[in-house]
Amino acid sequence: MIVTGKSLPRRAFLRGLGTTLALPLLDSMVPAFAATGAAKSPTRLGFIYHPVGMIMDKWTPAVEGAGFEFTPIMKALEPFRRNLVVLTGLAQVNGRALGDGPGDHAREGATWLTGVHPKRSESNIGAGISVDQIAAREFGKQTQLASLEIGLESPGLAGACDQNYSCAYTNTVSWRTPTIPLPMETNPRAVFERLFGDGESTNPDARREMLRQQRSILDYVAGSIDRLETKLGARDRGKLTEYLEAIRDIERRIQKAEMQSAELKLPAMERPAAAPEAFEEHARLMMDLQVIAYQTDMTRVITFMLGRAGSNRSYRAIGISDGHHTLSHHMNDPEKIEKVSKIDAHLVDTFAYYLNKLKSTPDGDGSLLDHTMIVYGSALGDANIHTHHDLPTAVIAGSSLIKGGRHLRYPKETPLNNLFLNLLDKAGAPSENFGDSTGKLPYLSGV
Repeated sequence: MIVTGKSLPRRAFLRGLGTTLALPLLDSMVPAFAATGAAKSPTRLGFIYHPVGMIMDKWTPAVEGAGFEFTPIMKALEPFRRNLVVLTGLAQVNGRALGDGPGDHAREGATWLTGVHPKRSESNIGAGISVDQIAAREFGKQTQLASLEIGLESPGLAGACDQNYSCAYTNTVSWRTPTIPLPMETNPRAVFERLFGDGESTNPDARREMLRQQRSILDYVAGSIDRLETKLGARDRGKLTEYLEAIRDIERRIQKAEMQSAELKLPAMERPAAAPEAFEEHARLMMDLQVIAYQTDMTRVITFMLGRAGSNRSYRAIGISDGHHTLSHHMNDPEKIEKVSKIDAHLVDTFAYYLNKLKSTPDGDGSLLDHTMIVYGSALGDANIHTHHDLPTAVIAGSSLIKGGRHLRYPKETPLNNLFLNLLDKAGAPSENFGDSTGKLPYLSGV
């Protein structure tokens, strides 16, 4: 490859028969005179929602500072110690009743990223702009998609889902405006098509025919791939090969899920189901899609719900057939507490898969994890008694973005929204206030 002052554009695409495929960040996208060995990467933001609170004494480390031991629930995050900060003492007080009575699960969903007490109504809904959308307004100027909102559990029915609160509050944690909640996409095919584009019909007969004849998106852009590879150095060719293999694997898994769903006798629906039946398989597929979205800089902001607020999903893969929400009201029954703890640990373990993918995906001068800040947590602490303080909260990020390896304990009732001010500032989308914030959190050097 001849080195010149020219470079590939950062927003480079492969094209073929109406299909476009965004490229990951390659060294060739930086002019030779500006390169320092690798391309510079943008900062990404992620928000991962853990439903139905947590068994807090099995989540919270006993020791503050750098010498803490990983608790049973958090054990899967131990390989990421240097990237992890556990934050204790934070609250979303607007998740409390404040005169509205029951409805804590609706309020946990509505307040987690907004910090605003929601209107108690089935139709006249209102909360606040969520922190992910504040970031998306800024980052969306540089990306094709301002943000992605992804979930793993089908939305509740229209109307009220929790004590006369609209289902909107339990179905999403992302709000574009105080009155416009953003739906969580649970269909991997729909996410794939949003990233790569596809004009396929949703007519069941046409879709079955498409499944029979379907070719990979990579087949459509094969010529572009061949031409591009002749222009790349060995390092970039390796990156491109890994990326294309990941795309093909995702396509195969989506197609397998669709073929299985096509064989089921289901009633007519607006969009055919394409999600794997098993939670674990569904989660990994959605996480792989998110990694590709970050890798190609299609978006820099992703919000991901592991379950709906108040989720009553069962987790048979780990031997639990009881519903999560049902078990969370354990009334101090040790057997039920142990089951909820096992669910909590399973969700954290699922999240660890995501972190491993980010850590193993090259990006500029490091990995995707090096250039990403992720908040993992909930706006509910003890689900048995519906508390909205001492929230389970962790930040995982590149070592240049935060000083990891610590457990920080803050005074009781410290607003969770203070943390969001830190993250917005570090990401380059600063805000003077947010929700009930009282200022940025201290001690988060590097954030």
